[in-house]
Amino acid sequence: MSTSYEQSGRVQQKTRTRNELIAAARELIARGGATPTVEEAAAAASISRTTAYRYFPSQKALLAAAHPETEATSLLPEGIGDDPAVRLDAAVATFVRSVIESERQQRTMLRLSLDTDTAPHELPLRKGRAIAWFEDALSPLVPRLTAEGVHRLAVALRSATGIESLVWLTDVGGLSRDEAAETMKWTAQALLHHALTVAPPA
Repeated sequence: MSTSYEQSGRVQQKTRTRNELIAAARELIARGGATPTVEEAAAAASISRTTAYRYFPSQKALLAAAHPETEATSLLPEGIGDDPAVRLDAAVATFVRSVIESERQQRTMLRLSLDTDTAPHELPLRKGRAIAWFEDALSPLVPRLTAEGVHRLAVALRSATGIESLVWLTDVGGLSRDEAAETMKWTAQALLHHALTVAPPA
């Protein structure tokens, strides 16, 4: 989200500066180590600290902007059909792959999301985009499970996939990333099968 400072004056130049700060933060995250501060991103981008704070007043604001974003409303390929199992498998596979590809950024946001001082609207992990993607994949089941039932199943699926599950499966469970991805896909199908046998909890 742009600040009022960015929306006045030399907008194109300010957009470039903002993007340079975001790129620097992403590069620092990709290198590993401590979570980058606004000052560190500014130094990496050769931008003054004072200027950087005009764009990002806090570390959380910077990291939220640096988090991989997508405007996609669906994770499904064209012509996939109406089989819920096939649709769900494709959606989960794409979602998990995107998490693994941006794992360092995802882990950084996860650490911040666990901070009790973080408001729900501040970080991308709390916006629930994956739930909407899973609802889209499961939409053929609405006549059978109802829209509310599909939503509850999508919430359960999100609880079993994503960066939180990847961290546990790899760091605690000792799986490789490929093994973790296959486990999350298997779990998603198990949840779907159970939901078709026993309705999701109210």
